[in-house]
Amino acid sequence: MRLLMLGGTEFAGRAVVEAALGRGWEVTVFHRGRHEPPTGVRSLHGDRTAPDGLAALADGEWDVVVDTWSAAPRVVRDSARLLRGRAERYVYVSSRSVYAWPRGAGRGEDAPLVEDASADAEQSDYARDKRGGELAAVEAFGADRSLLVRAGLILGPYENIGRLPWWLTRIARGGPVLAPGPRDLPIQYVDVRDLAEWTLDSVQREASGPYNLVGPSGHATMGTLLDACVDVTGGAAELRWTDPDIVLAAGIEPWLHLPVWLPPDSEGHAALHTADVSRAIEAGLRCRPVADTVADTWTWLRSIGGMAPQRPDRPAVGLDPELEAKVLATSERSGRE
Repeated sequence: MRLLMLGGTEFAGRAVVEAALGRGWEVTVFHRGRHEPPTGVRSLHGDRTAPDGLAALADGEWDVVVDTWSAAPRVVRDSARLLRGRAERYVYVSSRSVYAWPRGAGRGEDAPLVEDASADAEQSDYARDKRGGELAAVEAFGADRSLLVRAGLILGPYENIGRLPWWLTRIARGGPVLAPGPRDLPIQYVDVRDLAEWTLDSVQREASGPYNLVGPSGHATMGTLLDACVDVTGGAAELRWTDPDIVLAAGIEPWLHLPVWLPPDSEGHAALHTADVSRAIEAGLRCRPVADTVADTWTWLRSIGGMAPQRPDRPAVGLDPELEAKVLATSERSGRE
């Protein structure tokens, strides 16, 4: 198989490239040259946002194009239109953010989508940008030759958002750690390597249409995730499970200050951690154990000096140590009363 990866030097794109190389595929990576792609690829340079930025793609044929673009949909439109006569299939790694809010629990691929999205649009907001990218892929390749991978929370090696790396570095620092409860709160995520393997499997079986791609609810909980972080970093930390009401009363922002966590019974938790993923599972999605995702991310993080890369278009995540200490003290007093 001949793969053209648009991007391919960071996180999800890199995982797809490495998975394809592992299968013996012929891989071309089109990127801006800011990061080195994996060894073994053919590398083409260009900036998709610049005039004539796609010139390096003027020639060539591929079996599949994989695109992870997250900004202006017109960029996906231009790439897909250029390649539609020289590639068999187009995979767009989208997001479950394309569903209209509130999403509710247990929603599948037929849930209502955000409105006012366009394949021709400039950058607006993440949900409409991703939906516009979907529309661009389908417009150029048709519904039968385009695959829309609506990923949920993605974790694993090469993460450049900082969610699991933050928990790992915080827990490695040791001492009492604010663990937002309840311990058995179900969470949904997909290991980036499982996403990559499922995507390539789906290309080979000529799948099309939208798929929610995230592990089943209950595959992990906040407890199994944070316990795994304690195990791989040496066990010096003490998880202090804290009532969600205490966390929220302190002004801590879920998801941003305490990555991954969203309060139980909230719209956010229903939207992010209760998706119906039966279609992807029926189509072969396999999810590795939580402990493997955490351990491999820790190994990668240490290999690069302990400081995870950070996408400039995403806010930094994590809890201020002083606020953490204050909330832990409040929780301890409440427990004594």
